[in-house]
Amino acid sequence: MPARMRHVRALAVATGAASLALAVSVPAQAGTRPGTGIERSVLPAGDGWASADGSTTGGAGAAPEHVYTVTDRAELIAAFEEAGDAPKIVRIAGTVHGNADAAGTPIGCEAYQQDGYTLEKYLAAYDPAVWGTDEVPSGPLEDARVASAKRQAAAVNVEVPSNTTLVGVGRDATVVGAGLQVKNVSNVIVRNISFEDTYDCFPQWDPTDGDTGHWNSEYDNLVVYGSTHVWVDHNTFSDGDRPDAEQPRYFGELYQQHDGLFDIVRGADLVTVSWNVLKDHDKTMLIGNSDGAGATDRGRLRVTLHHNLFQDVNERAPRVRFGQVDSYNNHFVATTGSVYGYSYGIGAESKLVAESNAFTLGSGFDRARILKKWSESSLTAENNYVNGRKTDLIAVHNAGVPAERLTEGAGWTPTLRTGVSHPLVVPFLVGLGAGAGKPLVR
Repeated sequence: MPARMRHVRALAVATGAASLALAVSVPAQAGTRPGTGIERSVLPAGDGWASADGSTTGGAGAAPEHVYTVTDRAELIAAFEEAGDAPKIVRIAGTVHGNADAAGTPIGCEAYQQDGYTLEKYLAAYDPAVWGTDEVPSGPLEDARVASAKRQAAAVNVEVPSNTTLVGVGRDATVVGAGLQVKNVSNVIVRNISFEDTYDCFPQWDPTDGDTGHWNSEYDNLVVYGSTHVWVDHNTFSDGDRPDAEQPRYFGELYQQHDGLFDIVRGADLVTVSWNVLKDHDKTMLIGNSDGAGATDRGRLRVTLHHNLFQDVNERAPRVRFGQVDSYNNHFVATTGSVYGYSYGIGAESKLVAESNAFTLGSGFDRARILKKWSESSLTAENNYVNGRKTDLIAVHNAGVPAERLTEGAGWTPTLRTGVSHPLVVPFLVGLGAGAGKPLVR
């Protein structure tokens, strides 16, 4: 076999009702022997919270038999299951579809429909003119929606074990319609992958949500849930070819098929998020997902965000509860014509430090909206630049939104930084290096 090829061992995996025997040969990354180089990289010392208390090494110590190249969902799950918690390197080549059959062929929402569910029937049953606006949907069509959603969830959600490096091959490794769950594990690295369009086929209509009701959906592209020592680096997150802004409206509300892009929740801790692109989305990133989760989140949710691009996202970049979050040298862009609510959400007991970031706002956007107060918490926001000018974000917010005054002082000083650049060069640095397909220099 040529040196540039690698044989993936035959793995048996159950996908739905199907059992597959997989034996695949895929080209290696040009000039790189699988399982060497960047694939065995570890988080540098001092690079954010994930470098604390033992650092993050992922699958750097993987034995040769635990280095895999995968091309579809079944192979991805097979690699995770075969290696278990042993150190492993899983290389994604090409495009992996979450909504796919046993052969990896993409499938549509109709494949998940149960018990006579169709969107048309659902809309007819729960039209406010028929159902009213005082109660959430119930009855046979809602039960059918729940059953259909459960079937899709079994396909979409993919759990990542401990001691894993998941890395894209080359410039075009993509995961479409799958939600990676880094749940209650430790020591995980995710690098060089485009995550797109983790869509919900079966959003629920809730007429009691807000003044006019809302469509609520499930699934994020990536969720870090209750896990520690996680490094997410040089990835791109988006809605792909299915942006919510282009979806229809039913009952006067947008039929939203996406939830977040990337959430860090439920006691997750020691996470570094670096050199990623998060773009063209509404509810982007939660760090802590409930004001009532203090029992699991208080003292945890220590997260570093640096050199990320937040491009044309509406809100939650991020919204923070409880966590000690260090956000520096990120670039936030809101172009004219996009929808912009806020960047940083200040939530319950949050301890956000936002320093040396750059904001590029189109005409008509109010600088006072960069910060949004949700709860009585203090933050540190220093040396940030808006459209090339140094701006006191807290003072600007308090002047523009005096009813929601924020107080200064997060109560801690970050030390786990490998170097802080001047905010005026951040747009150039981030534009040059952030996202999947860019050189992995570490």
